[in-house]
Amino acid sequence: MKPLHDRPGETTSASASLNRLFELAEVLGALMERGVAERGLTRARAGLLWALLHHGPMTQRALAAHLRVTPRNVTGLLDALQADGLVAREPHPDDRRATLVTLTEPGRTLTAGLQAGRDELAAHLFGDLPAAQLTAIQDGLETVIDRLRATDEARRRE
Repeated sequence: MKPLHDRPGETTSASASLNRLFELAEVLGALMERGVAERGLTRARAGLLWALLHHGPMTQRALAAHLRVTPRNVTGLLDALQADGLVAREPHPDDRRATLVTLTEPGRTLTAGLQAGRDELAAHLFGDLPAAQLTAIQDGLETVIDRLRATDEARRRE
């Protein structure tokens, strides 16, 4: 299949590099969609579970801030995940107005499967690359990510 962002004659220009990033985003996005769908999740629900896996129990407000969504959006995600037995809501031990969200045992099992799939993909994509090439990839991506974040922040302030 021909990439949507491919332009004839572009090989090393800044525009060609951006086109490759768009293609990468499309491919990774499709892989992520399939991977989470196979586990009965949406990307939004998987993102919430991922946040709990990596940051531990959080309040609903902290989850909303972390995910950059509204608290109402988090409530809807949590309702579905709690109905599936993947998260639990408990009273916060120090703030009676807050609710603490934690992964349940099935939630930990599911997120462990997500992590294992991610680790397998990382090994497949990068496992045999020389350290210098990995460092160059990581450095280049870090620069691009930093610039994208700065661009996004500048546009939000406009």
